[in-house]
Amino acid sequence: MSEEPLRFETGAASKDELEAILNSLPIDITFVDRDDTVRYFNKLGNRIFARTKAIVGRKVQQCHPPKSVHIVNEIVNSFKNGKENVAEFWIQQGARTIHIRYFPVRDQNGKYMGTLEVTQDITKLKKIEGEKRLLDWKR
Repeated sequence: MSEEPLRFETGAASKDELEAILNSLPIDITFVDRDDTVRYFNKLGNRIFARTKAIVGRKVQQCHPPKSVHIVNEIVNSFKNGKENVAEFWIQQGARTIHIRYFPVRDQNGKYMGTLEVTQDITKLKKIEGEKRLLDWKR
């Protein structure tokens, strides 16, 4: 029996398709709900910051070093009260440049639903110059 697709405003996908899509993104994503609880992370073969299923259900504050928890709280609170729409940072990890962004997730009425962490290795992106168009794909 085929799985009923999840319907969205812009289309539909099955749970398996949606999970495969999220796991195919070239970014690490982690979702923290409105109560500051980790609810989801995508599963990449080579995550920048390792995640285990043990973090699901844990408070986000417990996933950061104690010296940075006050900043985590400040970011989340700024999203909850609508003062900010992004918090972004970049760090060097050996020769790699890691870009970390946090975004508030809001419903259609603007109500805060949680925070999305997006992490990406941008080392190769920083070297891009000029253009490479679709017709240049194999060149």
